[in-house]
Amino acid sequence: MSVTDSARPPAGPLSDLLIIDLSRVLAGPYCTMVLSDLGARVIKVERPGIGDDARHIGPFKDGKSAYFTSINRGKQSIALDLKAPGDRAIFEALLETADVLVENYRPGTMEKLGYGWETLHARYPRLVYAAASGFGHTGPDTGKAAYDMVVQAMGGIMSVTGHPGGPPTRVGTSIGDITAGLFTVIGILSAVHDRAGAGAGRFVDVAMLDGQIAILENAIARYATSGEAPGPLGARHPSITPFAAYRCRDAHIVIAAGNDALFRSMCGALGLEKLPDNPRFLTNALRTENADTLATVMEAQLRQKPAAHWLAALDAAGVPCGPLQNVAEALAHPQVQARNMAIMTAFEDGTPLMAAGNPVKVSGYDDPATRPKAPALDEHRDTILKEFDLK
Repeated sequence: MSVTDSARPPAGPLSDLLIIDLSRVLAGPYCTMVLSDLGARVIKVERPGIGDDARHIGPFKDGKSAYFTSINRGKQSIALDLKAPGDRAIFEALLETADVLVENYRPGTMEKLGYGWETLHARYPRLVYAAASGFGHTGPDTGKAAYDMVVQAMGGIMSVTGHPGGPPTRVGTSIGDITAGLFTVIGILSAVHDRAGAGAGRFVDVAMLDGQIAILENAIARYATSGEAPGPLGARHPSITPFAAYRCRDAHIVIAAGNDALFRSMCGALGLEKLPDNPRFLTNALRTENADTLATVMEAQLRQKPAAHWLAALDAAGVPCGPLQNVAEALAHPQVQARNMAIMTAFEDGTPLMAAGNPVKVSGYDDPATRPKAPALDEHRDTILKEFDLK
């Protein structure tokens, strides 16, 4: 299936929105990718001659960044020097029509350029201004630089990731950036909704560090009730048991028996019918207290047969479970394929590239198996200048 050369995203619920995207690398571009997948038009403003830093981050194919391509598909690119009068005039003309401005500079940068929130709000009162930064626009660390690894460390995520006694472990994806990007999407859509009544745009301030705190969920609850900072538990859930990865004859599987009824069903599927009546495992609290002992009993049985056998038995019993898959296996899984979560986009030269699909399915709108290609740097300058009568 060929990838369209169109620079516009497919129709979606956000097709009436024009996004001016000053962001680079991941948090901001991930936000605008989500908006684009939902139909918004995204004009990506890049530095002349250099572009988004992500263009220079691997993995590469024939000199083109797959990292950049995967999250900038379907956007338009124009290169503008925001210190040059002519390019500033183009940028300001784009803002006249835009619904949303997205940037992820360090706080203070846009003010130095003369494009801070107060200035732009006075001139473009309906413009929603969204800023994603490491530490936000308030607080003692507001001026500090940050990358994903920094906020993972500072936000507590790394302290509960990995195995007990092991070295500090980064979450395997850039969850600091991605979480900030998703919260920025939520903030933008909230501000656009609010504008329909208030008639004016809002300033959306999202910090990567705040996002890490916001997703600590159970870890904060445990600290708040015990007064002790929780540590890593490997693949085990801290307060639900059995809820972990368990070893079968040939591979690990995940079993998530989240209540007493599911635990009894699980035991029946595994041929451990007497286990629910064991005094150490009568309740979830007792099972969690004796999690290691329970895992030993379960794995002694699970190791007798291959993973496929146990998954089939657990599925038949209605027990939540799944195989432990690598990335290739996950992308090839029939459920992932059926949900159109492994789509095709393309590098700027049209070379196809697999990427993650849009997880938000909206009735009445297509969810195409292909998405428009990523833009070459400044590819759409002439088109944009002509459309906005700037040429």
